[in-house]
Order: sequence, then C-alpha cells, then structure tokens
Amino acid sequence: MFKRAGSSLAPHLRKLHSQASSSASGVRTGLRAHPGALVSSGAVAAYILWYTNTRTVHNDSASPITLQKITQTAPGLIAGGDASDSEDLRTVAHFSRVFVMRSNTLTPEDADVIRTPSIAQWLDGVALRDLVLHRDHAACVDALGDVYQWGSGYAGHDLSKSQKPTLTLREKNITQLKLTEGRLYALSASGKVYAISTEAAKQELRPGSPTPSSDSWWGTGWLFVSIEAGNDHVLALTSKGRAFAHPVNKNANAYGQLGFRKFQIPDPTVHHRSPVNGHLDVELIPKSIADPYARSNRASRPGPAPMMSENLEGIDDSSIRFCTHLFEIPILKDIPIEQVAAGGRTSFARTTTGRVLGWGANEYGQIGLGSNVALDTITVPTEVVLWNSTSNRGNTKCVDIAAGGDLTAFTVERIDSSARSTIDLLMCGNGQWGGLGSNIYSSAQGSPLRAKNVSGLVEYSDVTQSLQPIGPHAVTVSPTGHVLLTLNTASTVDVGGRDLIVWGKNYESELGNGKKASVPVPTTLETPEGGRFMLRRRKAKEVKDLHGKVWKRGVKVEQCAIVGFGNSAVYWRISA
Repeated sequence: MFKRAGSSLAPHLRKLHSQASSSASGVRTGLRAHPGALVSSGAVAAYILWYTNTRTVHNDSASPITLQKITQTAPGLIAGGDASDSEDLRTVAHFSRVFVMRSNTLTPEDADVIRTPSIAQWLDGVALRDLVLHRDHAACVDALGDVYQWGSGYAGHDLSKSQKPTLTLREKNITQLKLTEGRLYALSASGKVYAISTEAAKQELRPGSPTPSSDSWWGTGWLFVSIEAGNDHVLALTSKGRAFAHPVNKNANAYGQLGFRKFQIPDPTVHHRSPVNGHLDVELIPKSIADPYARSNRASRPGPAPMMSENLEGIDDSSIRFCTHLFEIPILKDIPIEQVAAGGRTSFARTTTGRVLGWGANEYGQIGLGSNVALDTITVPTEVVLWNSTSNRGNTKCVDIAAGGDLTAFTVERIDSSARSTIDLLMCGNGQWGGLGSNIYSSAQGSPLRAKNVSGLVEYSDVTQSLQPIGPHAVTVSPTGHVLLTLNTASTVDVGGRDLIVWGKNYESELGNGKKASVPVPTTLETPEGGRFMLRRRKAKEVKDLHGKVWKRGVKVEQCAIVGFGNSAVYWRISA
C-alpha cells in the first residue's frame, strides 16, 4: 500500500546567483555577443541577446517510400522472456499491442471518438524507438531507425497515405522525434537534427536532385542528445550540457521563448544582395518589447504598433528551409544544463544541480515564478524557485520537467535532515480543465502546486528495510490540457508493471476512462475489464522493422504513454 510522507520533510535550497559571462569576440557569422544575466524571479528585465554559435538543422529527408502492406497481425514484437506460464493469455496478448485513446490519427477507419483504450491495428505487434502525435498527423521511428509519417494532415488529397505509414526518412539511425504544425524534427544517434515537412506534397524532390540518404553529413562538432519542440520553436541539448534553440517560423520569439532575438537565415535573394556567406541577419522582437502598449486602448497608444521582426518582410516561413541552424542560447553558455523542456510558448532548462530556469509566455503562470510576478512575458531565463512550494527544512532539487501547451510539471525530490527522501509533482499554469491535479479548476496558477495522489508517496522496501519514495517514471503533458503519468511502482514492488495515472481535460475521452468529463485529480486508469492499466516491461524474443525484417533478438522493451492534441496512446518502446 502506498503512503504519503509526513510533513516533517522540510526542504530548502540556497538561491541561485549566477551570471552568464559576456563575450566580446566575434564568431564566424560576424555577430557579436552582448552581456546578459540570469535574474531572480523577483526582478525580470529585457535584454538584447545576439547569437554566439550556430549548428545545422538538416533538411535532406529521403524521398517517400510507401509501405506495400501492413497487416493487422504484423508480428513486429513477439512477447516472450519474463512472462510467467500462469499469466492469463488475454493479458499476455496485450503485451504486443498499441493502445490509443481518442486518436483517430492512429485509427482512421470509421470511429469518430475512441472512449476507452483500443488497439491500433496497423501498429499491432510493433516495437518502436519513438512515436509522436499531432492534430491530424503522426510519425514514428521503427527499430531500424527509419521514420514513417501518416494521417490526413500528412496525406492531403492522397487518402491512401493517411491510412498507412509512409517511409519518409531512411538510413539516418533516428532515435527521437518532435512534431510541430508544419515540421517534423528528427534526432539521429550521431547527434544531428533533421527537419522534414509534415505534408507529403512538400517532400517531393526537385528533378535531378540526388537521393538525400546518399548525401554526406555536415560535421557540427557537437553531439545533440535530446530535442524538444513547442508550437513555433525547438530546443536542443548537447552532450556537454549546452542549450540551443531554433526558430520554426516568424512567431518563434513572440514571447521571448528562444532566449535570443538576432540570428541568421538563408537569403532567398542571394543573387541580388551581398550578405556574408549568403545569409541575412534578422531579428524577432518579443511582443512585450516591440509593443509595450499592446494591452492599452487605442487612445493611449503614442503611435502605430511597431514591427516585431526585422529583415523578414516577404520571407516565406512555411518552408523547412526558412532557418537551417540551431543557435546556442548565449545567456546559458556557461551554465551546465541537464535537461531542456518546451511548452507551447515557453522554454525551460534544468541545471546539473537541480535548479530550474524558465522563460517565454507566462500569462497563465506556466513558468512557475509565483503569484508576485504578474508579467505575461519573461524574455530572460529566470530562476523558478521550487522550494517555495515546499516546507522550509531540508534540501530540494528538480529531477525532471514536463511541459505542454500552457501547463508545466516539475518532479521535485526533497531530502530531510534524516536523509529520508520523498518525491513531489508540482504543477503550474492553465488548469481550467483540471490539469493542475490539485482538485481545483484554475485558469492561472503561478505558484506550483502539489498534484494529489502522486506526490509524497513512499513504500517499504524489504531490500533496504526502509521507506523508499515512489515517484513518476515519466510524465507527459499534452498541448491541450491533459496529463499522463507513469508511476514508478515497478522499481520498489513486484506488481507486474507501472500504474498509468491520468487527469486533466477529457472532453474527447482522451483520458481513456470511457467518459467525456475532465478529471481534476490524478486517477488510476482502468482496463475495460476493470483492472489496473499497467505498463509492462519485458524482453521480446525478436523485434522487426516496419518492413517485417528481424532487427534484433532478445531486446528489452517497455510500454510508454504519450499524448498529442486531444489524443493519447500507449506503445511498445525499445529500451536503451
């Protein structure tokens, strides 16, 4: 039985005082770095930040190759390994299934709404490296590292491409995907980032173009290990703990979420101008700086609304070649970063010491700076003081950040004076659909709140003969307001898997509980038979790619829960 830790756990942390060092030296692009500083949540200022470095985003996706056939019984994953002989055969069969909740992107046959976990036939029996969902398009990476896309948004008028995955990027050994409205970003095992259009019609190669999979890769000198995507911006982290950002389009810095304003893009009129290396110096100015009177009435405005971009008039930002580089966030250059996370219009960085910095949109309090900060835009990475949301004794550090839309989740570990630890999940932002998990509906929550039922849980361990904390194994926050959490019960007790906990918006049955009403408190998801919906781990006898060829045998796999725009899914992911 789970217990909540007592209130005697009292963490505190010394406040972060750090400044990003300024740089007076120029870089290859000819741009200069100006000094900037990290500031506490009580004093937020606007700084003009110039880039200090760039890294390429590749756009040489392979020409689409459509799968000839994916049957409803494709044996991509064969259950085996640690399943006991006494297990119910129906449960064992579920080990090789992909479940979806309100995701017609994965099951486009005839159902309008899927209210309970249902099987996605075309991914039945398949283990993947990654799977991502959007409104009307989706993508996955198979065991071989090839990328497939599908959905009505991808197919356009070609309905055949919406009903089965199409191979769109091959031979790049992709490990991670992130989706935006018009682009799919793929991270390779070699640390390179590729940009692919989410529309099949825009992926056709020009006549005479070489097959992209045969092109050489541009050496960056950096190894990117993770990427995150908001609505209009992308964040990336290197193996050395350096944070980069990428503007997807002209709205990428409307709320300062990039962490800088000036960057370079390819010049589409290079034959008529003479910029350095054929690039244009451009600037995206946050709304709050470009137009400080945006919330004022017209009578009090001193003049016309200023432009929020420079040198971008007439530039088409719908192409994947609008910007082809990742740029280092100057103010974070000398701070070792462990994790980056992106909400819809916000950005976060977690340091190696467990501190959190946030910037971007904040009108719903989604950065978590507290009720005393009323600014709706934070243009400089600013510390989120999470220990203010806990008791005042002990130590507190953030161990994970999950963000989506206008909602943010911080997983925080607290250690008291007796060295006993507990783990809390703190939520902030737009909780009008119950996404805060605190049994309240609030459209703006600036001070992170403890989510009920999943915070402060402990379990007695026979191995250590002591109470051990039970925290989230993974948290995923949707852009539309619902949350899926995998509770790490399997690490302390032998319960056969990890509990899947759900809450938040549920207007389209995206929580999979069979209802169409929001859930304001974390609740264990149940199977249609009434049992606990557990996410399993096991060793597969063999794993195949989406062409049916055996990739490897004896592979460790685990079920993983993901969310999209009003949809959710559970799939088998290949473990590291």
